[in-house]
Amino acid sequence: MSRRRFIALMIVALVAIVGALYLSTQRNLPRDAHGSALLPSLARELNTVTSMSVRKGSATPTVTVHKQGEQWTVAERANYPADVPKLRKLLLALSDAKIREEKTSNPANYSIIGVEDASQAGATGAQIEVAAQDGIHDVIVGKSAGEGNFVRRAGEKTSYIVEPGISFEAEPRYWIDTRLLDIPVDKIQSIETKLAAGPAYSVHRVPAVNSKPADNKSGAPDTTASAATSPAASAASAAPAADKFTLDGVPNGRQAADPPTLAPSPTTFSSLTTDDVASAGDIDFSKAATVTVTLSDASVITFTGAAVGDKRWIQVAASKDAGLGAKTHGRAFEIANYRYDGIFRPLEQLLVPKPPPPSARKPASASAPTPAPKPPKPPKPPTP
Repeated sequence: MSRRRFIALMIVALVAIVGALYLSTQRNLPRDAHGSALLPSLARELNTVTSMSVRKGSATPTVTVHKQGEQWTVAERANYPADVPKLRKLLLALSDAKIREEKTSNPANYSIIGVEDASQAGATGAQIEVAAQDGIHDVIVGKSAGEGNFVRRAGEKTSYIVEPGISFEAEPRYWIDTRLLDIPVDKIQSIETKLAAGPAYSVHRVPAVNSKPADNKSGAPDTTASAATSPAASAASAAPAADKFTLDGVPNGRQAADPPTLAPSPTTFSSLTTDDVASAGDIDFSKAATVTVTLSDASVITFTGAAVGDKRWIQVAASKDAGLGAKTHGRAFEIANYRYDGIFRPLEQLLVPKPPPPSARKPASASAPTPAPKPPKPPKPPTP
């Protein structure tokens, strides 16, 4: 064999060895290196997402938030508007999730970390499915692990720990937009209340009348000038008098409470939020109370309320606010008990309390008399 042929064969063998080593290392590389994205293409597809669903312990999604035209709605709540910031937070968490380490690939161990089949009854994890323009991004999110979560991509065997953590809700009520309405108290002109039990009544605003000082035409010195020139007096005279509310329907023999008590609280109708929403036909309003609020622009908003068990539900109808009317039509809203009690106040809360009955009063003479002191015993005679 010639020297040139030998060198050529050695070069070919060296190239073959290097190629074999490269292929071998490629086959043995981990499928997902530390720090790689859990859902690699989701970050660039966030603006094309059209729906997100959560499945937990059910063959069908327990929550579906999807885009209807330009609005995001919750399918399980009759397409009521969704909490878009909460949805955005979840999508960002999924797109930002990075693999920290690989965990079990044994299906027998999935339930330990919460990445078992989410359609099984009693599943501890949940399957989150995001539909975007490039397809479906599907992952099962399990139990917390440090600052992250155990996860498993749907259809794959390998599970991982990812960071940062992925938090979500599997109940539809937590995905609705909780903002219901906002009525500033200074826009309220009157409130008419009809309760299921008890007398009806109404309160209405009485505009304040600012008194003007009488003209001093006599030429006599003004004895109040020194007081009026003080800063405190000037500020008091410049401040407009506040409107008051008066009560209509005061029962005979009773007296209305003071105006601040009659006036609606600033927090009663402002920033009113809902805890849940349902079809109005699913709530029993057969024994309902109604409150009609008339505003300064002559628009009217009617609240119909019912107590169902330990929950408080209302319906809302708006005469002039088309947006609010469309949002509330055919729906019932669960609100906090204290907000409900503030809207549907019984008449007794707007009256001066009754004096206690005579039997409950104890006259001073009825108290037990103080026993008279006993006379001292006479001294014993001395013993002879």
